[in-house]
Amino acid sequence: MALKTVEEYIASLRELKTRVYMFGEKIDNWVDHPMIRPSINCVAMTYELAQDPQYKDLMTVKSELTGETINRFTNLHRNTEDLRNKVKMQRLLGQKTASCFQRCVGMDCFNAEYSTTFEIDEKYGTHYHENFKKFLAFVQHNDLVVDGAMTDPKGDRSKAPHAQADPDLFVHVVERREDGIVVCGAKCHQTGSVNSHWHIFMPTIAMGPDDKDWAVSFACPTDAEGMYLIYGRQSCDTRKMEEGASIDVGNAKFGGQEALVVLDHVFIPNEYIFMNGEYDFAGMLVERFAGYHRQSYGGCKVGVGDVVIGAAALAAEYNGVEKASAVKDKIIEMIHLNETLYCCGIACSAEGVPTKAGNYQIDLLLANVCKQNVTRFPYEIVRLAEDIAGGLMVTMPSAADFNSDTPVGRNGETIGEICNKFFVGREGVSTENRQRIMRFLENMCLGAAAVGYRTESMHGAGSPQAQRIMISRQGDIAGKKAMAKAIAGITD
Repeated sequence: MALKTVEEYIASLRELKTRVYMFGEKIDNWVDHPMIRPSINCVAMTYELAQDPQYKDLMTVKSELTGETINRFTNLHRNTEDLRNKVKMQRLLGQKTASCFQRCVGMDCFNAEYSTTFEIDEKYGTHYHENFKKFLAFVQHNDLVVDGAMTDPKGDRSKAPHAQADPDLFVHVVERREDGIVVCGAKCHQTGSVNSHWHIFMPTIAMGPDDKDWAVSFACPTDAEGMYLIYGRQSCDTRKMEEGASIDVGNAKFGGQEALVVLDHVFIPNEYIFMNGEYDFAGMLVERFAGYHRQSYGGCKVGVGDVVIGAAALAAEYNGVEKASAVKDKIIEMIHLNETLYCCGIACSAEGVPTKAGNYQIDLLLANVCKQNVTRFPYEIVRLAEDIAGGLMVTMPSAADFNSDTPVGRNGETIGEICNKFFVGREGVSTENRQRIMRFLENMCLGAAAVGYRTESMHGAGSPQAQRIMISRQGDIAGKKAMAKAIAGITD
């Protein structure tokens, strides 16, 4: 197979027996649920573009594991060109969906697991690397969506996993058997979890000898016995369930999603285990996955930022202020900030280096600088977009009011006629179009899409402080001191 069509992807989801819960109830037909389907549409775009000859070179690549043409989201990066094309692909998908297309975590996990398992085997003589290669070949051939699950609930963050009052606050092994392991715990904030065929679970922090049972990594089908998902709420999410509310939703076709993933005594066969007690490699896996994922933000957030900028420019045009110098300057600043993020994503890719396993890793310092900027610049881009749009984006009556035929005026004018009369913009622009762009900006800046742009820019791939810690480690302060001493003529 190697490359699925959109139709085949949707059909494959229907075949799963994934247990999804929302608002305290089990959702049987989650594929067609109005709150979930937009996020599925986002993932489907990764399949649609891979079938489009226009994007063939960006969206597909030849696998060194299977020899087949595969979706780039299942690829192992073999050179710096692969790393750069990854970022370009993510920007394209952000432009096409204006939301989170959810396959990045799996792709970043693949590359981190590939190099880390190689080095675990090198030290301990284990067989994790071969396990992983066979699993990835299976994923590539079937063009599967795999969720990379790293973030544990953590409980008391001042305590290590083994010291928690409840051991389930970090995913851990509760039983080791001859044919595999049994695991318990949970992963939270899991992007695209419901829409994935499989999950790969990873440690979330560096660990010590007492944390051996928590130093575990493995693959698991999303509908495995004992595994279930509780869907996360988003701002304004129930608008998707309102009849005739496509305008109020803002981005009615696409959206992101997160979930709490619970493992309740799930059995994992040996062939799907990639780490089992090698605590000294937990930090390496975390650092490498985080590096790849922080690189990703220099692509996906930039693509979504392109759409935010375009929407702000349209709002200015519909309001009749697009020629004002102050508005022009704000648009220029938004472009400057967005392209700076893209520069970071490309730079850490161009400076990539090969790992011992042979796949390429980004420059970790520059990847962390990239993500640190992402925790700031989208907030300013959104602030400027809200400034340009005006307050109407958050005070406008509903679509039902604009369409209402209920008479309220002295001369029998309806609520709809009143709304259309007083919310008109510049001449030649329909009130509906102005209404649509305002709601779209509300969705991007404050609503459900903000989870995949603004707020997620802050916390995705680790908190801002996590990047600053890595910048400190990778920044080579000692080397910089030596440079200054040499030029200043200082000898110790």
